[in-house]
Amino acid sequence: MKLISWNVNGLRACLNKGFAEYFANMDADIFCLQETKLQPEQVEIAFQGYHQYFNSAVKKGYSGTAIFCKQEPLKVTFDIGMDKHNDEGRVITLEFEDFYMVTVYTPNSQRELARLGYRMEWEDDFRAYLLELDEHKPVIVCGDLNVAHKEIDLKNPKSNIKNAGFTIEEREKMTTLLDSGFVDTFRYKYPDVTDAYSWWSYMFKAREKNVGWRIDYFLVSDRLKDRIEDAKIHMDVVGSDHCPVELLLK
Repeated sequence: MKLISWNVNGLRACLNKGFAEYFANMDADIFCLQETKLQPEQVEIAFQGYHQYFNSAVKKGYSGTAIFCKQEPLKVTFDIGMDKHNDEGRVITLEFEDFYMVTVYTPNSQRELARLGYRMEWEDDFRAYLLELDEHKPVIVCGDLNVAHKEIDLKNPKSNIKNAGFTIEEREKMTTLLDSGFVDTFRYKYPDVTDAYSWWSYMFKAREKNVGWRIDYFLVSDRLKDRIEDAKIHMDVVGSDHCPVELLLK
């Protein structure tokens, strides 16, 4: 089973940069998007053979997620069931016979960590949501988690220690999530690989120099780890400031 996740940083813009061709070439069973930045009626998109689901923010042009899947799910839910988190279109969950598929666009703590307090609330509530699902079926969760977990996951750890996405607080929340029963599939397969990133700033030719961060993930319930065949980062794919990540499951 092939799964793809990509923060497209605006789906309408990405459609003008070869998204449809990439989508077709990958032929994924499930294709998840974050930061779609649209309402469903703002774009005409339909991929033959796929069911599609959008969760859009109340604020237009902001946040948003989507999932395209070949198999029709048993159930589709949006958000995580808490009013304080329900306006930004950050989560879609599909229930299949053997697992839950969750895509997420984690809130950014923003400059000067203006939203770090909210981010900490989100982390605890989202983890509780995943654990509740995990009591019933294994969970696959993917998306832009807006954190580089370890120093190996970004080019310049020392100078970013107090910046959004690499604060001690955010990294500790990621550790807590993994310790609660989830596996970072890329590090499971490639624990020591360096210079493997999924996001680059648009400034200072960061992508050209590969000065990046690995903040896009596939996590799976511990009991699925033996089914991890491969985990890939498609660093050569352009169209966004993020690149797609892939999970292959046996």
